[in-house]
Amino acid sequence: MVHALLPTPVLSIALLVLWLLLNRSMSAGHILLGTLLALAIPRLTAGLRPLPVHIHSPWAAFKLACTVVVDTTQSNMAVVRLLLRPSSRKHPAGFVRIPLEMRDPNALATLAMIVCITPGTAWAELALDRSALLLHVLELDDPEAVIAHVKQRYERPLMEIFE
Repeated sequence: MVHALLPTPVLSIALLVLWLLLNRSMSAGHILLGTLLALAIPRLTAGLRPLPVHIHSPWAAFKLACTVVVDTTQSNMAVVRLLLRPSSRKHPAGFVRIPLEMRDPNALATLAMIVCITPGTAWAELALDRSALLLHVLELDDPEAVIAHVKQRYERPLMEIFE
């Protein structure tokens, strides 16, 4: 009964708090309207959310987070160098097709976030059968090195975490 009314209690609470903060009001009307929205929105958007997440290795998730911080920092510095000294650009931008072994939607969504927050890369396309990712790279020297980097540093840990 409770699960039918509150399929995602954390999301409902967050929506209610956000509604009250955005309206800067704790009036009865705002609490009532916020509560109605907090109950309705999760039910109406249930089909848009990915499958439930099952993390099989929290330690791998922690290590991946550290890897992403390091890679993002290094990529930020490289992009800043290119912006400050455009003449230092050695290679043109390009696309790389990366074959994927993982199929879990949550792992793929996480990979999409990782490559999109990393300056110099952008997720361009996912094959319909989820077998390959088309990645745009700002400065593409060696496509095979990019493939190895994504598979080793991101795909393998994501498979350990989600599959």
